[in-house]
Amino acid sequence: MFQDITLEELRVLKNKKQITVIDVRSPSEYKDATLPDSLNIPFFDDEERAEVGTLYKQTSVQAAKERGLEIAAAKLPSFVKEFAAIQGDKAVFCWRGGMRSRTTATVLSLMDIHAYRLIGGYKAYRKWVLDELESYEFKAKPYVIHGNTGTGKTNLLHRLKAQSYPVLDLEGMAGHRGSIFGEIGLHANNQKTFDSLLMEELIKLGDTPYVLFEAESKKIGKVVMPPFMAEQKEIGTQIWIEMPLQARVQQILEDYRPEEYKEQCISAFRSIKSRIHIPIAAEIERCLQADMFGEAVALLLEYYYDPKYDYTSTQYEGIERVTFKVNNLDEAEAAVISFLSNQKV
Repeated sequence: MFQDITLEELRVLKNKKQITVIDVRSPSEYKDATLPDSLNIPFFDDEERAEVGTLYKQTSVQAAKERGLEIAAAKLPSFVKEFAAIQGDKAVFCWRGGMRSRTTATVLSLMDIHAYRLIGGYKAYRKWVLDELESYEFKAKPYVIHGNTGTGKTNLLHRLKAQSYPVLDLEGMAGHRGSIFGEIGLHANNQKTFDSLLMEELIKLGDTPYVLFEAESKKIGKVVMPPFMAEQKEIGTQIWIEMPLQARVQQILEDYRPEEYKEQCISAFRSIKSRIHIPIAAEIERCLQADMFGEAVALLLEYYYDPKYDYTSTQYEGIERVTFKVNNLDEAEAAVISFLSNQKV
């Protein structure tokens, strides 16, 4: 018989890398939000789930169960084979730890494939994430990376993280770069996914004495930062990166790849076009249409993004601040590492 497991017990096994977590909900449920690093082996696909759900609501619980059994029985061999191919211990979950995960765990047990069932399912995990974020006490000293658009702030954080510096990549968790062009070439995450990724990263950082993250707005794409992160941004040591215009243009071209996403870039530009002086806006759009992306980016920086950032910089008066004037990302990385090495944290 299968064995129930609590979320706390599951996390212990996950941290020891002793278990594979499997979401048996439908593909659309899995895509919407799931436990980080879980696999998806759906008990019902989206159409089957909708059919059973309709029977449940419009006919009867018994009719829904009978139809669900018919659907499951027809694909049982391939369903079990997918689980059998996964080595080691397994834990399954559905929305509330109900019929789908219970049936899955029972069938696997009958086939001598041991699987735990997560008590409370995804709903229990979501509640845990929200409770943890609401009560989270940020103890690490915050270092906040600032810089005009194109200074490669996210790339800088990636470089530092690769060298084991404690980093929170908020844009990476949001799946969005935080600007009107921010979703181009990316998949923006919803709030549930962002919250889960943030909580897991905070746990990984543990008792680190400090943490680096970018100065983001409260809203990043589709998600909103929790209040404690916005507060840390306001009180942390502000690290400002200054870089020549042409270097920033090149960084943006590398990050956004407008030659691949031309129509998306033009569409995004049109949503802010009215905020730019008419002759300049017309020239930017002409450059985009003519594949003169470098020229378009330079104009956007000079007449739209840089003035906005100049205003933002005045909001941090009286807070510890250090500025590095660099020519490229390599120099920015070296400057920040040197600065951190001299900090008493």
